[in-house]
Amino acid sequence: MAETVTLSGKTSPGLLASLDPLLREWLPRQRWFAGKGRPVTGFSLVAATELLPADGRLGLFHLLVRAHQPLTLGAEPHPGDCYQLLIGVREALPPRLAPALIGHVDQGPLAGRTVYDALYDSRPAEVLLEALRTQARIGGLRFEREPGQEIRTGLVPRLVTAEQSNSSVVYGDTFILKLLRRVVPGVNPDLELPLALAREGCPRVPAPTAWLRAELAGESYVLGVLQPFLQGATDGWELALRELAKGEDFGAEARALGRATAEVHTALAHALPTVTLGHSQLQLLADGMIERLDVAAQAVPALRPYAPALHSAFTALADLASEGRTWTAQRIHGDLHLGQCLRSPAGQWWLIDFEGEPSKPLAERRMPQPAVRDIAGMLRSFDYAAHSAGSQSEGWAQACRAAYCSGYAEVSGRDPRTDPVLLRAYETDKAIYEVVYEARHRPDWLPVPMAAIERYAASDPH
Repeated sequence: MAETVTLSGKTSPGLLASLDPLLREWLPRQRWFAGKGRPVTGFSLVAATELLPADGRLGLFHLLVRAHQPLTLGAEPHPGDCYQLLIGVREALPPRLAPALIGHVDQGPLAGRTVYDALYDSRPAEVLLEALRTQARIGGLRFEREPGQEIRTGLVPRLVTAEQSNSSVVYGDTFILKLLRRVVPGVNPDLELPLALAREGCPRVPAPTAWLRAELAGESYVLGVLQPFLQGATDGWELALRELAKGEDFGAEARALGRATAEVHTALAHALPTVTLGHSQLQLLADGMIERLDVAAQAVPALRPYAPALHSAFTALADLASEGRTWTAQRIHGDLHLGQCLRSPAGQWWLIDFEGEPSKPLAERRMPQPAVRDIAGMLRSFDYAAHSAGSQSEGWAQACRAAYCSGYAEVSGRDPRTDPVLLRAYETDKAIYEVVYEARHRPDWLPVPMAAIERYAASDPH
């Protein structure tokens, strides 16, 4: 049955049906497509909004489409992932837009036209910024701006072409618009947490200037966030590799990064509720870690010899909980590593990308957790950076880990190393996740987490 979509007062039957064969080929090739390895069997339309008239020289559609795919064995029934698409429409593409091509439409309301990923094109990107500037409401789309924030006109857009799990457009050297590609209804931490941090006065996060939401059937979707562009900033991963290549010490930077992390954690704990994890919650936490280990050991044979010793990292945590030990949980970054940090030319560190692990359910990403989970992620990131420069850099990684924890303690008043059972449990859990990921996607990198696994299995949890 063909769908009918209301587009700015006009009705266009069959729009998605006409795009379906093109999207089936194009969508799975995108870096941000989450369902790789399974064919797309069809689409259903969540919403469609015409931002520029399709009957003109240049048309622009904003689509939310659900991609249907076969379920993997044992997976829970799922309606399909919802993706945000910005579809440009032209008679023919100029050569500069060749990388954006989706295909040529041969049926339906766009028959005879060429459709493409509009974010490659400056005019559609300008339409988005102007809508944010004027706080437009178009169909179910809500373009909203933080009170007191201004967006000037005339900023030239350019698409960030580096591979990432979403899409970003830089406007001049002033703003960067991050558009989420796979979207779910609810409060998205990538907007929620930077807003809370900015309102708390935390200088370690670029404060959101504006954002894009969709209001559909009583549900709200966060679709994009506009933030200041940090001109000249270098991400922590690139900076670490550069210093390693030159044989330079990274301890001062790691210490400053530890201080920045603690500032963010302190501000989040002040701005948003915290909870105390007692025996039952900690037992559930340890059980989840044990279950992930058991599943990983089945999937990656190299992990199996270490599994009994690794279990002790998690049972030690459960033992402390049974003795009455408690920990505080709070909102955290959720996916912290060197690549999620930016350093200004003047030496200031910022934390970015508060979305958490996109593969996790939104409710799980918004749960309070011990702050040490973020710390463990960063400590593992130093390990990865050292490995990329060769095994002789193990001392570099140890020095960075120590400096980072010392910097964290200077601000928070508590050194993560003084809580070795909790830290070891989270570092072990992170390394197990890395083993599974590398075995599936980058076998050449498997020795990195396996070296850590060997180290954790030999260490005393107490």
